[in-house]
Amino acid sequence: IRAVTDATGSVPSQHTIAGTVLTMPVRVRKATQHMAMFSVDADAAQRMIDYSGLKVCRYRPRRAVAVLMLMHYVDSDLGEYYEYGTNIMVNLPGSNAAGLRALQSAGAFIHHLPVDQAFTLEAGRNIWGYPKVMADFAIRDGKNFSFDVTIDGRFAVGMDFRPGFPVPAPSKPQAPPTYSHLDGVTRETVGVMKPSGVRYRPGGVTVRLGDHPYAQELAALGLPKRAMLSGSADNVDMTFADAQEIK
Repeated sequence: IRAVTDATGSVPSQHTIAGTVLTMPVRVRKATQHMAMFSVDADAAQRMIDYSGLKVCRYRPRRAVAVLMLMHYVDSDLGEYYEYGTNIMVNLPGSNAAGLRALQSAGAFIHHLPVDQAFTLEAGRNIWGYPKVMADFAIRDGKNFSFDVTIDGRFAVGMDFRPGFPVPAPSKPQAPPTYSHLDGVTRETVGVMKPSGVRYRPGGVTVRLGDHPYAQELAALGLPKRAMLSGSADNVDMTFADAQEIK
């Protein structure tokens, strides 16, 4: 990592990944998204992420939220790739907030993050501490959208989406924190997102689980089950800053 000064006088960091220099923040110019939110057992979710030192956001006394998401990064500083994520909504470090309003300020702890390209795997692990592993993705994009994730030849998870209903995109960019834990270190990363072409619907997705250990962890949360909400975005413009270690 080396520092340089830009035209504004700030000092962005640079990371060299596989011989390519990345200047922060990393930019995503075009990406599509499919996601679904599930109400899961809060104690089971806490056990799954205890290693992070973070606490799940209990929007009800015994319930937490898991978000399963597929991203197709079409044009980004890290190249083109598919990425699946299992995210658990967590309180910000030091917070004991609870209830529905607490979800509005919650962050997402990234527990699973398979990808299908080596460059983004190396960048994700080295720059942000994301738990990226290599996987194979099968995509079926017709009237309904479906995908399968296979890791080391074992089926992990698949999702089948029904189309949502158009809704207004957020008027202001969103900056939700994400959290990761790798090699004994928990990190926070802030990304700025501008979604467009947004669709949502209640339910609207079927989850299929395989025999990979990731599937077993999802089953421990009570999946497959009906989603609270599913949705998609035709494009998500994003930037990702450097990660900060959580003390």
